[in-house]
Amino acid sequence: MTDARKSRVLRGIAVVAAAVLLTACTGLPTSSDVEVGLPLGQVPDESEFLPLASGPVDGAGPAEIVEGFMEAAITPDEGWQTARKFLTPEFAATWRPAEAVAIDADASTRRITSSVQDGEEAEEATEADVQVQTELVASVDETGEYSDAPGPGNMSFQVVRADDGEWRIAKAPDGIVIDERRFSVVFIGYALSYFDQTWKRLVPDVRWFPRRPAPATTIAQALIGGTPSAWLEPAVQSAFPPDVRLALGAVPIGTDQIADVALNSAAQNLDQTTLARMRTQLERSLADAGVRVNQVQFSVDGRVLGAGVVEVEQPTAPSGSLVLAEGAFGTIVGDEITPIPGVSSEILSIAQPIAAIDVAADDSHAAVQLDDGSVFRVGDGQIDQLPGGPGLVTPSIDPYGYTWTVPSGDPRGLIAWGAGVTEHRIAKAFPDVSGITHLRVAADGARVAAVVNVGGQRRVVVAAVIRDGAGVPVALGDEVEVLGTLPGAAIGLVWLGSDRLGILTGPDDPMMVWQRVAGPSTSEAAPSDAVSIAGSRTTAGVRVLGASGALFARSGSAWREATSGVSLLATRAGQ
Repeated sequence: MTDARKSRVLRGIAVVAAAVLLTACTGLPTSSDVEVGLPLGQVPDESEFLPLASGPVDGAGPAEIVEGFMEAAITPDEGWQTARKFLTPEFAATWRPAEAVAIDADASTRRITSSVQDGEEAEEATEADVQVQTELVASVDETGEYSDAPGPGNMSFQVVRADDGEWRIAKAPDGIVIDERRFSVVFIGYALSYFDQTWKRLVPDVRWFPRRPAPATTIAQALIGGTPSAWLEPAVQSAFPPDVRLALGAVPIGTDQIADVALNSAAQNLDQTTLARMRTQLERSLADAGVRVNQVQFSVDGRVLGAGVVEVEQPTAPSGSLVLAEGAFGTIVGDEITPIPGVSSEILSIAQPIAAIDVAADDSHAAVQLDDGSVFRVGDGQIDQLPGGPGLVTPSIDPYGYTWTVPSGDPRGLIAWGAGVTEHRIAKAFPDVSGITHLRVAADGARVAAVVNVGGQRRVVVAAVIRDGAGVPVALGDEVEVLGTLPGAAIGLVWLGSDRLGILTGPDDPMMVWQRVAGPSTSEAAPSDAVSIAGSRTTAGVRVLGASGALFARSGSAWREATSGVSLLATRAGQ
């Protein structure tokens, strides 16, 4: 982990430990309208039910008031008005709940102690100090950026007796604390879109905001005038110039489903290419959030700015699972395997046992790893061995056609191989990491995910991919973003769409971990004899291979056998 990332994680923990949640001039948008996030392309039918917290109970002591105040974090309506009822009028006017979110493991594990106890002492006292100890799992900063930040948290509250005899909080940290389970109910992650370094692909950057109806304003506020997450910033760019801002506090959507985005005067002289990129970037962000918008329309002082759209490259739609079975290799649909021209025959000509295959998105070639760990580039009638010998993790092909390899015991030895076995060493690869077991480049080519070992922990991380003007990968970003830790060894790592990962753990009691980039994770049992996994653009498209040769697909929350007799489950680049 880099020094920058270390300091950032430590800041996330120290913020709560010092009882001062992150402070900044912006904060999570509280005037915006946010709704439930959905899979790409899916549109919400109605608003999601949100839990409601209760206000202060008459006669409650200092510790009970603090406990009720923290519980009120589940109700963000009108700037957390319910939570403000636990505060003195003076403090309620200055408390900033949107500064940051501290996420703890469970509200029931919070330890709350007060300097004033119940009884005669409480009746005489006029003020009390209340301490809260909790186990943190993550945090969200003022821009909505989620960070894994486990560790103890300590918070201090000053509680005073009001004129009516009731206790109220006079001093507390800015921000809120919410438990992990209810965080995913109260908050929703939106994928803001940024362009890659070539302006040809869009890359998601997930931000977390409270759920409210109609998220257009929240998304526009976060994207226009905002910046990408620190770890992702070296690989992406925004079409919105830094001086362009929203001129109004809302983005209304008319009956014609046109989103009217009023901008300040800095936008009035922008060229058509910039305007088209701005519209494309915002429309994709809204579409990914399930917002019903036919068009984004920019205006300055009521004058509409004509803006077209730009074409962006889309990931290849999967046509079926890639398998090696009964002397054939290719795409399986039903029980029929369709070979890949120029690839399947070369793979079948390899006599040694094959451990893994990754096929390029355009089917032009494949990276083949043998049981001994050696890797070959296969395609166009050629089989070229990549240097490195045994000990390489499973190779991954990026959308530019480069094959990525890295020795499991030397994470800094990351190399991307071009056609003709041309070596491109990747600078600044995984510092402070002692080992690496899995590596996958995203379909946009701007991000790489990995399972690494740090201090005896198995961590899931992502990093930005920096390329030169020709698209050649030259380095990873300075910051490695830690998404979470794994309870067991990883068997497989895949991309699921643009902002989720699937990690298969095992071999004992195999589990599937579904990890948001960046956000919370969930897990479920995998098929009992699972040995490998292949990704897809959706969770439903995930395939798991069992040791017996059975290929499993997800059916709701369960796994069903789709076919049998499969000896190897291959992956496709970007998945």
